[in-house]
Amino acid sequence: MELLDKLGIQTDQKELYETALTHTSYANEHHVESYERLEYLGDAVLELIMSEYLYKHTNEVEGRMTKLRSHYVCENALYEYSLRLGYHEALRLGKGEEDSGGRFRKTIVADIFESMLGAMYLDQGMDYVKSFIYKHVIPIIENKKLDFFDDYKSKLQELVQTDKKSLEYELITEEGPAHNKIFTVVVKINNVVYGKGTAHSKKEAEQEAARDAINKSVGEI
Repeated sequence: MELLDKLGIQTDQKELYETALTHTSYANEHHVESYERLEYLGDAVLELIMSEYLYKHTNEVEGRMTKLRSHYVCENALYEYSLRLGYHEALRLGKGEEDSGGRFRKTIVADIFESMLGAMYLDQGMDYVKSFIYKHVIPIIENKKLDFFDDYKSKLQELVQTDKKSLEYELITEEGPAHNKIFTVVVKINNVVYGKGTAHSKKEAEQEAARDAINKSVGEI
């Protein structure tokens, strides 16, 4: 399994990870188990690891730790982690879900971050999952230059304004039926494409394009 090789996960239980990447649409078509039960488990594992991290690495009071934990495990955050790890590329989707843009649907992409943690926990144990989180998630959280779960368009605008450069969003494709369209947008800085985003609304696609530009171009904008 290419994704496991990329992540350096050695296992004799590849079927666990296949299940973790199986959406209900695929499960229904092929009569296999979906990721939902593993997502439930991964959610609990992630909450415990993040709670311990905040307890050990901050001096915040209970209420503040609760808010921070919610921030770091919200849908936008999980979506970000999942995209960075390339989980969406390995998703198993039913034909209808695939055709309607499910590979970029935020709820699905966020869900599989947790289901993959659930699979890792069953396969490798809590210490392994904790090491994985500290390697792939904590550095994002501790990055003080950017808040990856903020309004990406506003953040990009702030970065561009410092050099008085032009910023433009351009819709390049619009596909699918009226009730379920998929929009792809690029963001240009001084007429050079810096980022690209795909989503089910133009506004969300613009946010994704801005996020892409920020992630690729910090220090170059």
